[in-house]
Amino acid sequence: MSEPETRVHHRTCPLCEATCGLELTVLGDRITRVRGDREDVFSKGFICPKGASLGHLVHDPDRLRTPLVRRDGELVPASWDEAFAAVAEGFGRIWADGDRNAVAIYLGNPNAHTVAGTMFGRPLIQSFGTRNLFSASTVDQMPKHVSAGLMFGNPGAIPVPDLDRTAYLLMLGANPVESNGSLCTAPDFPGRLAAIRERGGQVVVVDPRRTRTAELADRHVAIRPGTDALWLAALVTEVANLGPLDLGNLEGLAVGADEAVAALAPFDADSVAAHTRVPADETRRVAAELAAAPTAAVYGRIGTHTTELGTTASWLVDLLNALTGNLDREGGAMFPTPAAGRPDRPGGPKAGKGFRTGRWHSRVSGHPEVRGELPVAALAEEITTPGPGQVRGLLTVAGNPVRSCPDSDALDAALGSLEFMVSVDIYLNETSRHADVVLPSPSPVAKPHFDLAFHGLSVRNVVNYSPPLWPADAPGEPGLDEHEILARLALIASGMGPEADPEVVYDLMAGQLAAGAGLEADAEADAARAATRPPAERLIDLVVRSGAYPDLDIDVLLAHPHGIDRGPLRPRVASVLRTESARVELAPEPLLADVARLVERLATEPEDGLLLVGRRHLRSNNSWMHNVGVLTKGRVRCTLQVHPDDAARRGLVDGGTASVRSASGAVEALVEVTADVAPGTVSLPHGWGHDAPGTRMSVAAATTGPNSNVLTPAEPVDPLSGNARLNAIPVEVVPAG
Repeated sequence: MSEPETRVHHRTCPLCEATCGLELTVLGDRITRVRGDREDVFSKGFICPKGASLGHLVHDPDRLRTPLVRRDGELVPASWDEAFAAVAEGFGRIWADGDRNAVAIYLGNPNAHTVAGTMFGRPLIQSFGTRNLFSASTVDQMPKHVSAGLMFGNPGAIPVPDLDRTAYLLMLGANPVESNGSLCTAPDFPGRLAAIRERGGQVVVVDPRRTRTAELADRHVAIRPGTDALWLAALVTEVANLGPLDLGNLEGLAVGADEAVAALAPFDADSVAAHTRVPADETRRVAAELAAAPTAAVYGRIGTHTTELGTTASWLVDLLNALTGNLDREGGAMFPTPAAGRPDRPGGPKAGKGFRTGRWHSRVSGHPEVRGELPVAALAEEITTPGPGQVRGLLTVAGNPVRSCPDSDALDAALGSLEFMVSVDIYLNETSRHADVVLPSPSPVAKPHFDLAFHGLSVRNVVNYSPPLWPADAPGEPGLDEHEILARLALIASGMGPEADPEVVYDLMAGQLAAGAGLEADAEADAARAATRPPAERLIDLVVRSGAYPDLDIDVLLAHPHGIDRGPLRPRVASVLRTESARVELAPEPLLADVARLVERLATEPEDGLLLVGRRHLRSNNSWMHNVGVLTKGRVRCTLQVHPDDAARRGLVDGGTASVRSASGAVEALVEVTADVAPGTVSLPHGWGHDAPGTRMSVAAATTGPNSNVLTPAEPVDPLSGNARLNAIPVEVVPAG
């Protein structure tokens, strides 16, 4: 027998938003080494511990490799045909009453990282016909979609900081040195921050914790959790007070600057100081630096979004970019030109349909729909509250809401009461353990990879495609491609049965893409191309050929495994605008109305108790990578960080155990006394707590740490976006026992 051949493959890392290039060494059917791809046009060899551990994730013995079906109360292995037949029977019982809303869908964060999740999610949702759609977006970035929708008429038009050319970067609620960046695709974020300073620029980080990102900055401003919107409003006033506003490239393209400044007049450096705990002189200093910098970008992320005022804070970030002349300007906040995006429209801006929410509302609490979704904070009550429209069935795809979402004990109990549940997941985790059918998707390297989401958030215009390393029916894989799993679920929901041919879905999607791109004249040629392509590549080919770079197609992408560089970002706001006015709306009415909540906050007495915030780790990714031993070994990272003064007042000692209680629940956590958190702030990382019975994640189950979302109440949510409040949670902390 001949020895297995050693092969080297290059592909994009699918584990976070940085989209780094990887070089994989493969011996037979084993990945033996992973390192950064030095020839990648974007990442240039950068790699983090998560990317380096990709082989361990692929070969994890706990990863599911066969469908599971519940029989006599136990999840047991089944064939794919048996599993899909069980799905059709279980959901069919619920749909027999004629109420499509009785089955809900939850989509987890990893869907944004896969071709199947981004391309096949829409036909799946449409086929289910339910208004009960939930996703990780409402525990993450939904405020940014809403503020972008209201300002630009386009919820996908999210400006990103032009890191490689800016002279001044102001970051709030972001820790990209640990997270690798979010809503800002930038490999080697630490290197890019260092480069700003090396060319004479400045980096200022605003955060209740002195994070690893803050350690690389010129200055760290310790703000009181949950007060970002107040402080940003004060910055607007202080910038306006410095002199006439210059909108730069937005002159003649934007309306509402004066109205926005007038509405925010009650907020200035002095009036917000007690609430934010940021000295007035520091606020005025930052405003002066923003206004005077030759180029500047304000960037706010999850710490600003996961609050009751997340959408208003998100709006104020881009309002500041606009009022300082830095929106749609080189070195400021800019709009990428992704290969999958439509080409720029000739001429000036054109009126669009604008952006609206509230086309329907949640049944129990009346939360408005946003981008077709309802707040995931409302999922538990939709399951447990009887009456017409009650959620009785659930499909989860690549998500673990029992660990990722607020009031998770209540959601955990609610899932246990469902009549029928299906999960598409690589693990039997705290959520999928409740399912009646679990459908395992292939490992990341057995899937094609094309970043439909993150190329549109990239700090440089790049494009790359990675074909599967091996097929979905290779040894160690479950046997079906992820897009086929989702297509067959869509066919079941459409009434075509569990044995319907998924080619029906592929052909429908290809026809819609071709028609939408005006490629009907090439139908015969498209059919010939499709005959030689896997379904996902066929669709990616159509998307790219009709995109911003007409010289690209799937063959060109395959010929460039290290990616293709299309250059730095360029001003293009006129092409992304979809507002009814054909202008950038700097003072949208819903956001001006929400300023009233800010004014009310300003009139209250500043909070004085402990407030809980989350935190990220470079070796962690939400809740789903804690079963990779090389990432969890070493010191315990799920600790409660407490400032020395707060620890002394409460009798807490470093290495001891604390009891942490909020309005929704209580946990015990290992205490870490550190001056890295501001007084009045405690920090517990997100995504832990893997001790639930019925899971099959042996490494995670043996790893210490509580679930922080036991402490996050389902209410209140940000009323404009439905986003959950996962930060600035009032808590009481005492020694355990």
